[in-house]
Amino acid sequence: MAERIFITGIGIISAIGKGVSETLQSIKSYSSGVGSIKHLKTNHRGEIPLCEVQYSNEELSRLAQKLIKSTSFDPSKESLTRTSLLGIIAAQEAWRSAGSPVLGNGRTGVFSGNTVGGMDLTEHFYAEFIQDKLAGDIKTMLTHECAKSTERIADSLGATGMVSTISTACSSSANTIMLGARMIKHGLLDRAIVGGVDALTKFTVNGFNVLQILDHQYSQPFDQNRRGLNLGEGAGFIVLETEKTAKKENILAELVGYANSNDAYHQTASSPDGTGAYLAMKGAIETAGIKPSDIDYVNVHGTGTLNNDLSEGIAMQRIFGKNIPKFSSTKAFTGHTLGASGGVEAVFSVLALDKGIIYPNLRFQTPIEELGGTMIPETELLETQDLKYILSNSFGFGGNTSSLVFAKNKA
Repeated sequence: MAERIFITGIGIISAIGKGVSETLQSIKSYSSGVGSIKHLKTNHRGEIPLCEVQYSNEELSRLAQKLIKSTSFDPSKESLTRTSLLGIIAAQEAWRSAGSPVLGNGRTGVFSGNTVGGMDLTEHFYAEFIQDKLAGDIKTMLTHECAKSTERIADSLGATGMVSTISTACSSSANTIMLGARMIKHGLLDRAIVGGVDALTKFTVNGFNVLQILDHQYSQPFDQNRRGLNLGEGAGFIVLETEKTAKKENILAELVGYANSNDAYHQTASSPDGTGAYLAMKGAIETAGIKPSDIDYVNVHGTGTLNNDLSEGIAMQRIFGKNIPKFSSTKAFTGHTLGASGGVEAVFSVLALDKGIIYPNLRFQTPIEELGGTMIPETELLETQDLKYILSNSFGFGGNTSSLVFAKNKA
């Protein structure tokens, strides 16, 4: 059984940039991805701000084609959804970051989390089909299921090992990271490319709008005057490797702790006492074999909704007492990328450890009164930080909560 799990590659695309370099540049310049709707076809243009990736589907397709080296996968002959394209671009960067290891020996798994599948295409097909039963391309429906994008990502990489999809709302891609780690630890895989992707759709925007948790302004996570969340899209993937296969020069960090819980409190709301979040954080810290006081920074779930931030804050107080570590929500930059958020924020966590930085919580002004007015996220970018352990939280609808602990590279 493998004892240690190393992260050897990272890849990302979101509203603040394509790739790690652009992402870091945006963060260092405090550039948020929230803005007016440009690409999504919706009646909410000019009304609801979103965090869109700033490329059309055609532009994403050209970017993906330049990256793909697999001789058996030709994207020009595929009907690729926006979800698939975003996932391919981020996964390809992660693979190259890991030194472009050979993936065709059946010992590399590809696990992706998402919630919308190919709905960015299929929701338009239905509208045409209702008007005319002969309109549209029925083959579009083959792209609908969540697993299809994972298959396309694996095909683009030429990976021939286990391929699996997890859809547990906003904890989806954090759970793929746990699955990959477990598969490696039990000797079933040597490597796993794990994370998640979600694209913006009309269905998603309309659904969250009906729930009345969308902010019609720029969101303010963990602020007393928070109004709701800004939806985003993107993809984040990391490469996990066993200590036997990881090359020392590629190692960025180590995955040392992970846990999932489900408080089953409500379909869409977090439990008022933060039970699920508390159990996930507690389990991840215990799995890591460390104490709560060892955590140097928490990348909080921090959606900006009234319910989530208060519940997560209460859970953090239960875990850390009065010694709350530095924390912030990077969703103020990227928006809430739903099924991709655990993967996107895993990339942020690894980057923070590797670069010695802590991210600012944009637009924070006033502490939450119910938390005693003492939980204040970091509002400035902190550099040259001595970080050893980072806790990353991803909490989903239905009470499915997951936490990950990443450690500084000590290989």
